[in-house]
Amino acid sequence: MLDTLEVGLLSGKTATVKASLDDTVGTFKRRAQIALGVGRGRLVDSSGNVLDVCAPIQEANVQTGDQLTLHISRVQACATHAAFAAVLSDGSAATWGDVRYGGDSTDVQDQLKDVQQIQACMSGAFAAIVGDRSVVTWGDYRHGGDSSAVQDQLKNVRQIQACDGAFAAIIEDGSVVTWGHAGCGGDSSAIQGQLKHVQQIQSTKGAFAAVLGNGSVVAWGSARHGGDSSSVQNRLTNVQQIQASRSAFAAILGDGSVVTWGAASDGGDSTAVQDQLKSVQQIQASLCAFAAVLDDGSVVTWGDADFGGDSSAVQDQLKNVQQIQAALCTFAAILGDGSVVTWGYAEFGGDNSTVYHQLKTVQQIQANDSAFAAILEDGSVVTWGQAGFGGDCRDVKDQLKNVQQIQATANGAFAAILGDGSVVSWGSANRGGNSIAVQEQLTNVLHIQASSCAFAAFRTDGSIVTWGLAQFGGDSLAVQDLLKEVLRDFMEYVEHEFTKLGQLLPDNSMDQSVGDIAPAV
Repeated sequence: MLDTLEVGLLSGKTATVKASLDDTVGTFKRRAQIALGVGRGRLVDSSGNVLDVCAPIQEANVQTGDQLTLHISRVQACATHAAFAAVLSDGSAATWGDVRYGGDSTDVQDQLKDVQQIQACMSGAFAAIVGDRSVVTWGDYRHGGDSSAVQDQLKNVRQIQACDGAFAAIIEDGSVVTWGHAGCGGDSSAIQGQLKHVQQIQSTKGAFAAVLGNGSVVAWGSARHGGDSSSVQNRLTNVQQIQASRSAFAAILGDGSVVTWGAASDGGDSTAVQDQLKSVQQIQASLCAFAAVLDDGSVVTWGDADFGGDSSAVQDQLKNVQQIQAALCTFAAILGDGSVVTWGYAEFGGDNSTVYHQLKTVQQIQANDSAFAAILEDGSVVTWGQAGFGGDCRDVKDQLKNVQQIQATANGAFAAILGDGSVVSWGSANRGGNSIAVQEQLTNVLHIQASSCAFAAFRTDGSIVTWGLAQFGGDSLAVQDLLKEVLRDFMEYVEHEFTKLGQLLPDNSMDQSVGDIAPAV
């Protein structure tokens, strides 16, 4: 017979919580959350098993005196072209946006428990790794939303990679399982016997490349998107990492040289600069070009010149480069002195001459398809590129102070989180650049996720605020009831703490109500 159970947090804080055999695990868990003063989380037994919230406690194989642990994790999210998927703090998932792009997970909702991570295929599907290391998929069946044909193979999954139309899962034993559009890498049967001891997988728009434990590479999928590496196979040895453009791959070898393959127009042919590609430290990619940073801080570029594949006009400025940010068809390099050098399509940010002298002490750069935004050391922001797509922030310049991070929708807007947790947005109004309708809710924001035309802001209380084009996930009304459950747990905690505080303070000393201090959805 149960009376109480001990529940603890990873921080060491514990509470003794009343328990009854008539309770469900979910009821008991909410009681524990209130006692510990935290929001939703996963309840784990002493063996590390996550307890099913729908099951009765009497089936959970616990008894008085047992120590349980409540794991609290930050809300995570990812997005396809037009839909969002969020892993909530208790391991459940919420989805919203265009149903054709994975915005409706109703058919698999009961399977989305103890979700560890979610991967998105931009063409419209999601794949989630759940607690038992199996995989749950939903969205466009043609692009990976239906994994039924390989479901029995999706066990002990370590990680998942996605291209535009398919998924590839690395299994614990180093093998790989693929599904989705066959022409985009969803069918790996032709090279399945080679996929052993896989360490990492990279993808272009329609192909995959796997680095094996011995440093060799196996590629598959659409040949015109890099799925055929046979022409360079004998050079692909001791590969350290791979970068991808739209249709080409670039591999850095152990000696710092580079091997490329795929569409020549997208950077798959680096012969013109091959003798310069030595001691390469990192590579970045635009849609159709690559930029490599060498160990002496110089840069080598190749691919489509209109997409940043030709940096000759600024080559003498590219010295002591620390990092490079790529956009659709341009690059921006931060130098050691905090200044910035840009190249590529001028109108989309390849020309920063109008703000060049403002770009000092730059800490980081964010980009959408048409513009850049740089955060300076003092927390201010400098933008350039297409004015209507975020390249002009003059309307909000005075608000952009103490900026901590910036997120961008691909199609033309930026959103900045300030030091006080508020948010400032600008750029194309209907693509996320106008957050006025939800501005009062944008407080205590931890991080922001973006689809092509919408933003989702995640707050400290676990609630989510969305804006931008509704059909791209800018309207999360359909799942607000689920999201409010997260907030309800927080409200119950506030109510509980307020009651305790009221018992300690003199009468009439509390002039606020719970509604005054609790956040609104």
